[in-house]
Formats: sequence, C-alpha cells, structure tokens
Amino acid sequence: MQVWGRPGLGLGLAGVGVVVARHLFTRRSRPSSLDGQVVLITGGSRGLGFLLAMEFARRGCRVAICSRNVAALEHARQLLERQGAEAMSVQCDVADRQQVEAMVERVTARFGRVDILVNNAGIIQVGPIQNQTLEDFQRAMEVIFWGTLYPTMAVLPQMLERHSGRIVNITSIGGKVSIPHLLPYGAAKFAATGLSEGLAAELAREGIRVVTVVPGLMRTGSHLAAEFKGQAEGEYRWFALGASLPLISMNARRAARRIVDAVARGETEPIISIPANLLARLHGLFPGATINALGLVNRLVLPGPGKATTSLTGMETHQRLASPIFSILTAWGLSAARRYQQRLLAPSASGHGTSRHTTQ
Repeated sequence: MQVWGRPGLGLGLAGVGVVVARHLFTRRSRPSSLDGQVVLITGGSRGLGFLLAMEFARRGCRVAICSRNVAALEHARQLLERQGAEAMSVQCDVADRQQVEAMVERVTARFGRVDILVNNAGIIQVGPIQNQTLEDFQRAMEVIFWGTLYPTMAVLPQMLERHSGRIVNITSIGGKVSIPHLLPYGAAKFAATGLSEGLAAELAREGIRVVTVVPGLMRTGSHLAAEFKGQAEGEYRWFALGASLPLISMNARRAARRIVDAVARGETEPIISIPANLLARLHGLFPGATINALGLVNRLVLPGPGKATTSLTGMETHQRLASPIFSILTAWGLSAARRYQQRLLAPSASGHGTSRHTTQ
C-alpha cells in the first residue's frame, strides 16, 4: 500500500507493466505475408540495413539496396544473391535529391514498383558540443532527415496511386531522448521521428502504413564507422562498450527479425529492445528527472572537451587502443562488424571521399 501511495513510483511500475503487456501483445499478433513485395533499403550495404535486406529476402521479397560505398554495396548484393535473393544495388547519396529520385526510377524500372521503403541510412557523430560545429549538425540533418524525406517523397506518388505501400523509418531512442555527446545525431533523429509520426497519421487514410522504428543500441558494428571528436579515444571507449556489451545492446539479427515482424504486422511505432522501451517510458513520465540523470552521467562519466578539431572514425580510434581488457569487452561488437560488413570502409566513388555514412 505504501508503494502505491507514492505517485511517482506507482506510475513507474505501471509504465513497466505497459512495456511488458505491449511486448506480449505484439509478439502474439499474426504478421501478414511479405512474399513478392519489392523492398528498397537505404544504407543497405552493411550493418542493420544489410541485415534487414537479408531478412526481407528470406521472407520472399525482392530487394534493392543503396549506399555511397561501391565496394561494400557490390559485396552486399553478391551475398544476397548467394542466399537466393533477387537483388539489385544502386550507388546513391541520400542527401542528394536528384540521386535519390534517379535511384527510385531505376528500382521501379527494374521491379515495376516499390512496395516497402526502408529509410535506414544514417551518420553518427560523437563528442561534446564544444567540439561540434554547425557543419556537423548540417551533415547530420542532410543524411538523417533529408535522407529520409527525399526517398519518401520520391516513392510517395506511386504508393498514393495504388493506395498501398509501407514506409519504414529507422529512427532511434536518440530521437525520443536526447543523449549527451550525440547532439547532431539526436537533433536529426528527433526531426526524422517527428516527420515519421506525422506521416503515419496523415497517410493512413490513403492505405499507406508508416512504421516508425525506434531501436535502442544494437550490436551492428556501426561504432567502427562512427565519427569521434574531442577526446576521441575516451569518446570511443564509452560508445564502443555500449554498442558491444550484451546486457546493453541487442543482437542485431534478432533486431532485424523484430523490425521485419513489425512491418508485416503494420505496427505504428515499435520500440526495439527492453532498455530502449524503459528509457522512453521513463522520459515520458519523468522528463525533468531523466534529463537531470543524463546530466549527471555527462559530468561523472563522459569525457570533457578536447583540443582536436578533426574527427576520427571508430576504426581509426580503435587501432590506437591496445588494452587487452577493452578488446575482450568489445569483442561482441568487433565480431558483429566483421559479419555485417562494417569493415568495408573503402573510399567512395561518389566524389565525397571516404564514405562515412553509417548504417544503424
């Protein structure tokens, strides 16, 4: 009785109950068949995008993937075809509207239509605000927000004409709760989440389902492709640990299956992983307390500003760290990077130098 006499604690326990009940309900819902559907996945050459392509293909879909990195893109297409998938790849920078429109035209010419669009391409920049620039925020918006809007607007006319289709936007728990040292990423993800939720409400009457996927940390190996500023080695340590440890991050294959299940069921906003669910509910109930807790983490755990003005990729930073204990703790993340093509960071042929568009 004393517990429920405390409104805050009672609401917190109720929130946990909602998370569990929702998880059980969605697991029992029966997904529809995706066999024969045409799926276009941005950022599909590695990481979560590649795993989603494999999972959609396993369920009988024809798959088109895009990326800026030609080597990674071609390798991913070959792996898909070895698994029996009908697949095509298109080099495309999702921050370039003309390239996106040309890509959608090519995919439509090949397969006749696009039934499911998965906006997955992203970029991750890690570091304190003192080391971030306006250009960092601009790049994050170009890839994460405009890189979601451009493909959506390109496929929307054909979906409206058919009164059918699915648009799947891979956002992030960082688009629900802003995390320190991830401000460009978080700001862009908040924008993408707002766009996705509005589209879901507006396009429902047109027969188009919009799925706003909110993943937590996943072991995709994307920390190797992320960019680190300030005290780069210290920033990489905390980020790599979070992206590698099983109790904090989710198995990427399981996440991909869960996302495709959500698409098949037509879920509106699946939050992937229990930690992400709990953080989102906690922030919804106690936003001020959540922000204060994150501020404490920033003061006590995260590195302070650094003097470096350039950024390093996770792979460049990892090569500087030779700690045996750190290598053991991040072994799961490195294994994921090997399996999901994150080590294929060859220079892009799109004229933008090294491809640092990560997939999720």
